[in-house]
Amino acid sequence: MPAKAGAVTMQQVAECAGVSMMTVSRVLNDDARVRESTRIKVMRAVAALGYRPNISARSLAGARSYLLGLLYANPSAAYISELLIGALKSCRAAGYHLVVESCDMEEAAIGEQMLALAKESRLDGLILPPPLCESAPLMAALEAARIPYVRIAPFTRLDAAPYVCIDDAAAARDITARLIALGHRRIGFIKGHPNQGASRLRLQGFQDAMQAAGLRSARRDICQGYFSYKSGLRCAEKLLNRADRPTAIFASNDDMAAAVYAVAHRHGLDIPQDLSVVGFDDTLIATTLWPPLTTVRQPIAAIAGAAVELLTTNRRAAAVLRQPAAPRRLLDYAIVERQSTAPPTTPD
Repeated sequence: MPAKAGAVTMQQVAECAGVSMMTVSRVLNDDARVRESTRIKVMRAVAALGYRPNISARSLAGARSYLLGLLYANPSAAYISELLIGALKSCRAAGYHLVVESCDMEEAAIGEQMLALAKESRLDGLILPPPLCESAPLMAALEAARIPYVRIAPFTRLDAAPYVCIDDAAAARDITARLIALGHRRIGFIKGHPNQGASRLRLQGFQDAMQAAGLRSARRDICQGYFSYKSGLRCAEKLLNRADRPTAIFASNDDMAAAVYAVAHRHGLDIPQDLSVVGFDDTLIATTLWPPLTTVRQPIAAIAGAAVELLTTNRRAAAVLRQPAAPRRLLDYAIVERQSTAPPTTPD
């Protein structure tokens, strides 16, 4: 049974692994001179004993602060909440602390401001979720200062910049195909924020599925949302006020899908008998709606956790930045079938 956190010393880890305390220290500080077999042996001892390094002492002893930063400028509180859960859990497991900071994408000096934050806080690396993962000024400033970063769900896949994502286009294509298989032909689509790459990929997947089925996605069936509940309300009103309204609506996130529910009820429409609705993300709101929402589950917490792992495990040989082939992770998505979809009551 592992010992309680804080009760185990480095000397005990060294004795358990059969190495010196200096070797344990080198392993914990990701020293590239340690052989992989020795590293594995030490880390097994760390896990078996439940050893928790003292972050303050490690920071004073070396060049690192054991602090990672997560910047955000995303309107979806549910999305950010899941990111925080995953990042905090992985930071704790790796012996790091997480610094969380909001910022304004419209700010002209965003690169300089975030760079100042990173230097003042002595951050060892940054996690850039959308839309910050698309900010060229921010990435240029971080690269110039050689501060490692990992992007989450970027649209532009730069060779030298590590990232973590799912296949948004494939996920959107799959869930659209399910609506088509139910018999829907007039399907409305609510786009995400135009400054986020996932918005374009989900639209692409939707249009690919429609085209593959020989269906046309008319311009008036596609409405510009912003990943917010308010924008979902506006788009749902626009789509459902038409005489030839869609029989199904695909919202690019669950917050906007929830807004479609509200507008549908206001119009006296039953979900799913009169209108099928699907979303994206599978955040908490998907199961609090009635009927529960059919949606794409992207493992948001796991994505954030993978970003932390990339930052904390790729520092030995070189910085995460500017490696010839920067690491990246593609995680699986899943379609979660609930009760918000059904065949259309009248054929299109």
